[in-house]
Amino acid sequence: MRVVVLGKGLMLANIVLGVLDSGAELVGVFRYEQTSKSRFRLLLEDFFKPAPEVTLLKELKINQIRLKSANSEEFRKLMISWNVDLIIVGTWKEKISKETFDIPKIATVNVHPSLLPKYRGPNPYMQTILHGEKCSGVTIHLMDENFDEGPILKQEKVEILEADTSKELREKTVRIARGLVTEFISDLNNKILMPIVQSEKYASYYPNISGDERMLDFSMQTAEEISRTIRALHPFLPCYISCKDKFFIVNPYKFTVLRDEYDVLSGSIIAKNSENTSLTLVCRDKKAIRFSGLTLYKSPLRTKKYIENSVEITS
Repeated sequence: MRVVVLGKGLMLANIVLGVLDSGAELVGVFRYEQTSKSRFRLLLEDFFKPAPEVTLLKELKINQIRLKSANSEEFRKLMISWNVDLIIVGTWKEKISKETFDIPKIATVNVHPSLLPKYRGPNPYMQTILHGEKCSGVTIHLMDENFDEGPILKQEKVEILEADTSKELREKTVRIARGLVTEFISDLNNKILMPIVQSEKYASYYPNISGDERMLDFSMQTAEEISRTIRALHPFLPCYISCKDKFFIVNPYKFTVLRDEYDVLSGSIIAKNSENTSLTLVCRDKKAIRFSGLTLYKSPLRTKKYIENSVEITS
């Protein structure tokens, strides 16, 4: 079976490994960065600061496709000349046209990091944590004219632990994706797969966040909501605590929701520790969160001094 992979980042790397694990012939890889960055800039980045997937492709001596669009005539002609059986897509912002996804002899499939039809959209890692889900998943589905809506071919759950950030969830998800891709290709060779149409009754779609979520709002958010926000945004965006005219950057691995309730105004600082660069703030639901390892935005070396001399405790 002749396979081409389109994608980005850790998902791309694990799909590549899944294809190789299956014994299929990986004839080419098309990185999304080829479509979004100039060739010169990409050459510099790949040489001086290569991403893990770039290093992997070089070590395995995998042929890279260097074009500007999966919908270009050049790409379509290339797929036809290579006699491609299967295109696998993972993390790709460009909407792929029917003229392109109909070219492979078997199919073009997408590897989506959620349990479709739930959490369609560009960042399910973030959205599942924001919404307090206990599990997410990986879905391999046929591509059609709409994002993430094609019939499901294979699916597997991924557990979300209480301390998981989007970073940990992504790492677990792409590992599952690797094995699922291998199983999928094996199934194509050995059995008949029955596509399952997605039920719109259970469908949900979430776009990228606006960025306003980075500033934690203790007057509007409960302790649980703030915890989810911090975990969901890491490693994509930092979260901030506002204090007078300064901003603290939150460490996503160094905060604790306290059990007690405190009868003070939400947003009040009820404890501080300059040595641990720690502040404890009360949320909308009267529960408090202790943040440690805080750093002042643009002034990290002044963090301890600022907490000690300028932060006031609510009595």
